[in-house]
Amino acid sequence: MYKKLMSAPKTCILVVDGSSVSREILSRILREELADTEIISCKSGAEAMNLIAEKNVDLVTTALLLTDMDGLALSRKIRDTFQHPFVPVVVVSGDADNRLLREGFEAGVTDYFDKSNGYKAFGKFIQGFLQRNSGLMGNILFIEDSRTAAAVVLKILEKNNLKVTHVRSAETALDMVEQSLKENGGNTPSFDLVITDFYLEGAMTGGDLLYAMRAKYHLSQQELPVLVLTGSDDTSTQVEIFHAGGNDFVHKPIVEEILIARVRALLLIKHQFDALKKQTETMRWIAATDSLTGVRSKRYLVDNGDEFIHSPENQGVWAILIDIDYFKNINDNLGHITGDHVLAELGEFLNNHFPEDMAVRFGGEEFCLLVKNCDREAILKRSEELRQQIEALKPAGLEVHISLGVAGVEEHPDINLTQLIALADKALYFSKEAGRNRVSIYGPEGPEPFPASAATPLPQPNQA
Repeated sequence: MYKKLMSAPKTCILVVDGSSVSREILSRILREELADTEIISCKSGAEAMNLIAEKNVDLVTTALLLTDMDGLALSRKIRDTFQHPFVPVVVVSGDADNRLLREGFEAGVTDYFDKSNGYKAFGKFIQGFLQRNSGLMGNILFIEDSRTAAAVVLKILEKNNLKVTHVRSAETALDMVEQSLKENGGNTPSFDLVITDFYLEGAMTGGDLLYAMRAKYHLSQQELPVLVLTGSDDTSTQVEIFHAGGNDFVHKPIVEEILIARVRALLLIKHQFDALKKQTETMRWIAATDSLTGVRSKRYLVDNGDEFIHSPENQGVWAILIDIDYFKNINDNLGHITGDHVLAELGEFLNNHFPEDMAVRFGGEEFCLLVKNCDREAILKRSEELRQQIEALKPAGLEVHISLGVAGVEEHPDINLTQLIALADKALYFSKEAGRNRVSIYGPEGPEPFPASAATPLPQPNQA
């Protein structure tokens, strides 16, 4: 097995312009718009070529008129430089004459910015350009049993700063995909792209590998793109590649420009999939989390509470309803911001002390806990400890007390979420009627106080 790991370099943009004023303005705008990006500049084509030879430049912007040559000539020179054939070149000009439009593609110009749109628009243009044409970044699993062919492809991929793991058989590759899925909890593989020869020695071909990834592990073409290398230009082989689940193919012998173009396109698909997946997970987290306190939202409780209660892994589930005593008095006398600080600190405390359970903001100053794997004695002990801990916590520097109501599936079998919380709410009401600052439980015979609770009844404030 051959493994090559390389870190992605910091993005570097070269600004080439014969005017010192334009160079300074363009460079300043890019620094403001693009964080963590190195901006270098020069006035001539010769200086630009020297800088490109010395540094890993990711993008060149050039004026049409330079001190020693024009922008199109500079673009041609860059394309002729073996080490930098794929560096994007953006021409910045207020005059898109026929020559630029006619000769730009031949000269290797990637894009054009019309300076008449204003300097401020330039930063947004380059920002969007980099997003659409991001550098080659990704973790590639490469399967090729021919040492000669592997050496050619590896050289190309390494030159473009890609991280590559090379194996010689489909069986080994499939094991690595399976292992990476296990390491990531079955969620997503560690690889961004698979490049495989279609015809491999051994029991499994590249087509078998493709089919296994798609059918056995259900990895979509967006989640794990696959680029197939094939020496056959037969139409039936191409159809077979697509039927097996390949995204694209490249003919042998490998042409570097074609391979890198295909790799870039498939990595972009993968990165877009990851971005959308992350956005979806973020939106799901936002919907499931109370923004002020950080505990779960009531919507999350409604959607997932019954499953939590009846899960075989969560035997002995108890609901604890928590109410901050005389919380209205805090809001009225000290303001809602102080009240929010109290709620936020209480939410953080519940998350930290019940990490394996479900902590929920039930509404206003009320919280709900679904606690698993407890018996009656244990849940009452934890509830009383929680009451004392909140009293000692002093959130926002205030003496805060809570009333608690407890009810459990153990004592009320075949109960659903709504019924369980209703019983806990009756126990909470019993605590309030008994003077607050205490724990009560709704047992088989109805609500009863927790005898071990030595809480002192709270006097009712005049404001509440």
